[in-house]
Amino acid sequence: MADNILKKIAYPSARGRIWRNFFLIIILIAAGGLIDGGRYYNRGADWLSDKTGETINLPRTKDVPFRLGLDLLGGTQLVYEANMSDVPEADRTSALDGVRDVIERRVNVFGVSEPLVQTSVSGDKYRIIVELAGIKDIAEAIDMIGETPLLEFKEEAGGERQLTAEEESALNDFNRQAEEKAEEVLGKLTAGGDFEALAKEYSQDEATKDGGGDLGWITAGGNPAIVEAVKDYKAGEVSPELVKTGTGYAIYKLEEKRNKTNPFNEDETEKEIKASHILICHKEVESCASGLSKEEAYARIKDIENDLTPKNFASVAKEYSDDSGTKDRGGDLGWFSRGDMVKPFEDTVLEQKTGTISWIVETEFGYHLIYKEAERTVEEYHVRRITINTMTAADVAGGEPEWKNTELTGKHLERSRVQFNPNDNTPEVGLEFDGEGAELFAEITGRNIGKPVAIYLDGYPISIPTVNDKITGGQAVISGRFSIKEAKLLAERLNAGALPVPIDLINQQTVGASLGQASLAASLKAGMIGLGLVALFMIIFYRLPGLLSVFALIFYGVLILAVFKIWPVTLSLAGLAGFILSIGMAVDANVLIFSRLKEELRAGKPLSLAIGDAFNRAWPSIRDGNVSTILTCLILVWFSTSIIKGFAITLLIGVSVSMFSAIIVTKNLLQLVAGAWLEKRPGLITAGLKTR
Repeated sequence: MADNILKKIAYPSARGRIWRNFFLIIILIAAGGLIDGGRYYNRGADWLSDKTGETINLPRTKDVPFRLGLDLLGGTQLVYEANMSDVPEADRTSALDGVRDVIERRVNVFGVSEPLVQTSVSGDKYRIIVELAGIKDIAEAIDMIGETPLLEFKEEAGGERQLTAEEESALNDFNRQAEEKAEEVLGKLTAGGDFEALAKEYSQDEATKDGGGDLGWITAGGNPAIVEAVKDYKAGEVSPELVKTGTGYAIYKLEEKRNKTNPFNEDETEKEIKASHILICHKEVESCASGLSKEEAYARIKDIENDLTPKNFASVAKEYSDDSGTKDRGGDLGWFSRGDMVKPFEDTVLEQKTGTISWIVETEFGYHLIYKEAERTVEEYHVRRITINTMTAADVAGGEPEWKNTELTGKHLERSRVQFNPNDNTPEVGLEFDGEGAELFAEITGRNIGKPVAIYLDGYPISIPTVNDKITGGQAVISGRFSIKEAKLLAERLNAGALPVPIDLINQQTVGASLGQASLAASLKAGMIGLGLVALFMIIFYRLPGLLSVFALIFYGVLILAVFKIWPVTLSLAGLAGFILSIGMAVDANVLIFSRLKEELRAGKPLSLAIGDAFNRAWPSIRDGNVSTILTCLILVWFSTSIIKGFAITLLIGVSVSMFSAIIVTKNLLQLVAGAWLEKRPGLITAGLKTR
């Protein structure tokens, strides 16, 4: 019995497929109805639960509200014009996008419904259009939006909260006890205690204590402080005294020391290279600002090569190199090993003799000259560690560091741009300051080596890099784990605060909430009247098929409103116009089908065959007409602005759903009611039909 039921569901008859599709349509319209009327369903479920003493407790659904636009909810539209007179033409689009981004973050403070901020460029007019639906304090919004974006560089205030006498005493007691515990552990080790067992018992490094304090194999490049502490130990030797670290006390044990094997050739030991380079980039390299063609760049580095020596390499690099990350250090790349550089660079420097300058090397970043300063074998150390933590005044005081303003602001930043790290090709953001800004930045970085410097835009921190060295020359790099998109966004934000782009309010239009509600009520009234007249026409002229098309239109209305809610689509008067127009287009498809059905029946075809042929032969006309409308909507969405775009989006969604309702739903309903009884009553199908 069960097998027969499953077989009928999986392989239904022709009539069974019609009923299956009908039930799927019912399920779809029920789901759409829950989305559309979630609030009323929940009220009914609550009422039923109260009346039955919670005996009947229906599940609740999420109430998804419509998103209403400016003209329906009320609010204001502001049009600003950006003054680009002092901005280089090549940077104007980026500056405008940056200002738009700042304004978007500013208007989000007001919590308005679906704020819209978009840019418009027409000739030499650069404008920003801001639509704020439902906003109450319009004057405050205008004041905040109209301010020129503020870029600030801040350093730590250095004024940590002073500890109370009790806190100071508790801190000293804690650190004294930590030192005593560390001395106790060291004493046990000196007496022959097992390092692994003592690490598991006493170490406060949660990451390694379960493994007996095992740090694995480390190198000077990865852990310079630890290697410096154990490099002179013999295998099996333990620290003879406590090692003071930034977080407390450490006791080390060197298990073994060896030369690191070259990962690309197990028969060779790994080498580390210390080198400097001079880079000359060209237009074919992304983010290169030199403006040189490839031929010009080669000619320049060829000229540099002629007079270059190891003694003047650093000074020449500072003067000519296009690598802003190393230029101020005389091109110094520090120590690196195989795999840290791009292949052409790496292949050259590994084969190069120490103390020599390479030939011209071409990479994806441009042309290089490389000075190989030193080479050393990489040693690995297998180390174990026991850690006993101490506390600092900052740990007791808690809280984030306080920042104080410096004299360096966005007015000193000439531009920022996305560039790529020559070592690992990761995106980073380069900064270029003017003369005064270069001096200020050098002073700030000089007194904050090893400390963070915060970059604030409109009062929000957008980057807090740590200063590695004093930076002179007016150029700096913000590096981090950026994606290209994130680096571009950061550069736009910096340019928005750095470039002189004041914005002027040139137009303001305010829509009152009552006017918006009146417009909405009038639009809905017009839509209902229009829908009623269309339904009346379809029933009178096409009889039963017309009635079925009205049911299909009801299905269409429920489904399209559900789509508007879950998309979500911001409804405006123009959007409602697109929705109502799509209803007419849905009816138009039914008119084509029913007119074709009349012709098929007049030709003497049986009703079931006539229904199929009518839909099949009307489909090409419906398809072509709707596809041309969809293409027009896509063009309007892509190229137009807010009002027209809202109309195009709702019309596009409406036409797409109307094709489904007209072809699938109406056809299914017709096939469901078709039968011998209808064959005998041609007057129910359409007026004036005579069979032959």
